[in-house]
Formats: sequence, structure tokens, C-alpha cells
Amino acid sequence: MNSLNRFADPVYCIMRLIVGLMFACHGGQKLLGFPGGGHGGAEGLMLIGGIIELVGGLMIAFGFLTRLAAFISAGEMAVAYFMVHAAGKAIGHAPTPTEQLFPILNKGELAVVLCWLFLFMLFYGPGQWSIDALFKKRPVAPAT
Repeated sequence: MNSLNRFADPVYCIMRLIVGLMFACHGGQKLLGFPGGGHGGAEGLMLIGGIIELVGGLMIAFGFLTRLAAFISAGEMAVAYFMVHAAGKAIGHAPTPTEQLFPILNKGELAVVLCWLFLFMLFYGPGQWSIDALFKKRPVAPAT
């Protein structure tokens, strides 16, 4: 198993890139109707969610202010789960207690998984392959 440790940061970077870009795609659908001719022209909470998803997804993908973006994105996914999925809006009827309890029954499994992925990113940080790491490694010019 120790031989796999050397791949941990590159694989984490790839995971961050893929998850971030997929999250940004959801925001793009809400705001722009792209990709795939999504909603476009979101209003109210959907507009705020779309902005968080598009901007936060790109920030996470490229590792720029990763912890902040992950924190806000995790919060958005928690709100989305409780306001949309657990409330039954995603399934089109008042949910039974069982449907409220199990994300697989209220179509909220993606929101739950993303929420926990973003919480992991919040605690793990941006990783070595990120814009954040580039800024951290810059030498500070000595004061004259």
C-alpha cells in the first residue's frame, strides 16, 4: 500500500479537477443553459446556487482559494438537500418519513455526496498541485 502513497496528491488533484468541473457544469446549466440546454436564466435561490456552483466549481477545480470555495459549496449542497430533496420537491410530492430519511429515495444522493466531498476538501486543503500551492511557495522579497 505504501507504494501508492506517491500517487495520492496527483490523484487528489485529478479528483478535485473532475468534481469541480462537474459542479461548475451544474452552475452553467442554471445560469447559461449550457451545457446541455439546462434551465438558464435562474432567479432567486436558484441564481445564487448557480453562481456558487459555477464560480465555486471552477475555484475548486483549479485549486484557487480551495478551502473557502469548498466550505461555501458544501453549505450550498446541504441547503439544497434539505430544501429540495428532503422536502420532496425533487420527487414531486410530499415525502414519506422514509423518503425524507434516505437520499436514494428523494433523489438527493448527489447533493449528499458532493457535500461530503467538499467537506473533505475543506479539511484536506488544495493539495500540492493547485494555484493555492503556487502562491504559497513564492518567496517573499526581503524588505529594504
